[in-house]
Amino acid sequence: MAVSTDAAREVWQDAGVPDEDRVEALMSRMSLAEKIAQLYGVWVGIDDADGEMAPHQHEFTSLPVEWEELIRSGIGQLTRPFGTRPVDVVTGAATLANAQRAIVAAGRWGIPALVHEESLTGLAAWKATVYPSPLCWGAGFDPGLVERMGAQIGATMRRLGIHQGLAPVLDVARDLRWGRVEETIGEDPLLVGMIGSAYVRGLQSAGVIATLKHFAGYSASKGGRNLAPVSVGPRELADVILPPFEMALRAGADSVMNSYADIDGLPVAADPGMLTGLLRETYGFTGTVVADYFSVAFLQTLHNVAGSPAEAARLALSAGIDVELPTVNCFGPPLLEAVERGEVDPALIDRALRRVLLQKCRLGLLDADWSPEPAVLEEEGRSCWTTTRPAPWPATWPAAPSCCCTTPARCRSRPALAWPWSGPAPTPRTR
Repeated sequence: MAVSTDAAREVWQDAGVPDEDRVEALMSRMSLAEKIAQLYGVWVGIDDADGEMAPHQHEFTSLPVEWEELIRSGIGQLTRPFGTRPVDVVTGAATLANAQRAIVAAGRWGIPALVHEESLTGLAAWKATVYPSPLCWGAGFDPGLVERMGAQIGATMRRLGIHQGLAPVLDVARDLRWGRVEETIGEDPLLVGMIGSAYVRGLQSAGVIATLKHFAGYSASKGGRNLAPVSVGPRELADVILPPFEMALRAGADSVMNSYADIDGLPVAADPGMLTGLLRETYGFTGTVVADYFSVAFLQTLHNVAGSPAEAARLALSAGIDVELPTVNCFGPPLLEAVERGEVDPALIDRALRRVLLQKCRLGLLDADWSPEPAVLEEEGRSCWTTTRPAPWPATWPAAPSCCCTTPARCRSRPALAWPWSGPAPTPRTR
């Protein structure tokens, strides 16, 4: 393992030291390439044969280098290891554990990747429990029930080694032509805020980060068209669109995802007034802002406000985006080269990195006793399962499992795991 053994490492791995001191000790030792590597995700297992899971997906999913070279500097996030393709849960958990081991072993500092998945109606993975849609949450007028549901979803995710859920959707839907109405909670800002806040409390009670999306204005696009411009005045923005986000932030949400849209011609992904002035300085948000899938690249290819990937990265970082998702693009080599040329202020890198590492501290990913083994493997007696390859790669994700037990037949004879492994389902509310 390539992890450093000097005194600085002992500080940032010591859970008894304040998080801020741990992060500063680690940042002082990191190279520029290692810092930038913490600011992007990597989408494993995606290829051109898969269906469309994000706008313009197949234009941006190729990685700049091979997996083994990519992980030498570390990785900020792993994108949807369970949700990209149908994967057996034990195989997926074991493969994820091996990927985390490879990431930790390859870098100097042994920083694990944060793992995220979609979680709006439950974990979006093969055979996972599907819960009612958010429109049903709103129609039920029962925040307590939604909070219990969120806790159950979070417990399932946590046991699989997942750290962040890309939910809830807090877009207030008032134009039924918009194609994502089924993901929304309703048309009333107070209702959306109350129900969305309950989901946040539930998911995060299980140790999984909730991600508020899409900040802000996404559902107010012209003509109800997805990705279309938004033309709203300041009063409608303040009275209708923003209140659910403010309420959910007060509930403790630790991450926010930007909107694809532009508001009056300014893309949210490049708007410091929205992502820094309002979100952080007015609302007091201290967590991470993650990019909606490919929205940093869209600053060049769709919005045409950036002339290159490097310029798109500079605009997004300056606005307040901390992590590029779903995979490395603008925040990879283009950003590194731009910083080296003096075109991007290194302080922007440090600002985003500090937020990312503080979040990993809160999740326990920097603790000396952190383990890559998802809890479900140990709970079901499957901790002996490993994968035949040291790390995932699109051609082999997920890798086939093999058992290191002396009695593998005993392991394979165990009953299949049942979803959601997290206690009894909520009982229906009686009227």
